[in-house]
Amino acid sequence: MELKYTGKTKNVYALEDGNYLLQFKDDVTGVDGVFDPGANTVGLTLEGAGRAGLRLTKFFFEILKEKGIPTHYVDANIEEATMTVKPAEVFGQGLEVICRYRAVGSFLRRYGLYAEEGQPLDAFVEVTLKDDDRQDPPISEDALHMLGIISKDEYQELKSLTQQIGNVVKEELAKKGIELYDIKFEFGRVGEEKQIVLIDEISGGNMRAYKDGEYIEPLELEKMFL
Repeated sequence: MELKYTGKTKNVYALEDGNYLLQFKDDVTGVDGVFDPGANTVGLTLEGAGRAGLRLTKFFFEILKEKGIPTHYVDANIEEATMTVKPAEVFGQGLEVICRYRAVGSFLRRYGLYAEEGQPLDAFVEVTLKDDDRQDPPISEDALHMLGIISKDEYQELKSLTQQIGNVVKEELAKKGIELYDIKFEFGRVGEEKQIVLIDEISGGNMRAYKDGEYIEPLELEKMFL
């Protein structure tokens, strides 16, 4: 296998059949040893975080497959902490798409003049650029279109998919008495038809989930949920 990319939480390898292998690491994003799914740096290493993230990812990607929601997922090997995926082309240098159900994190930091902590949000979709040097700035639909990153039609599809997937995760967590506050996704284009699909992962490392008003750490979320 050829190592193609080393990310904050995964290594990416090219396979001979044209697919890719994602190797989940035990690193999670955060600042000064405190987990934060919106952070641009690896804040800490939690033993078992890679497998825990993969277990949740496998669970949710297989549910999405049953529901006919497109992803790049092929299969997963929990013991080796690896997931096989179809090759996907990211938008520009990469986008992160957040679905927000309550005002916390960077949303509250930016809009605290008007928003109260934890106030309900109606599956609000926010797109940010993957740009560590500029702290992943939010970007509007018009700017995405004008800069040639994504068309207006693609943006609407991206927003619709984000809300669909976010609601699937929210409903599944709710079955265990867990409330989803926000979740971050990545998308790409797959195949000659450039179909927009969910890529990367769905794990405790890219969402904020609470039970009885208490935040649940990523490793605890996997234990409580699965």
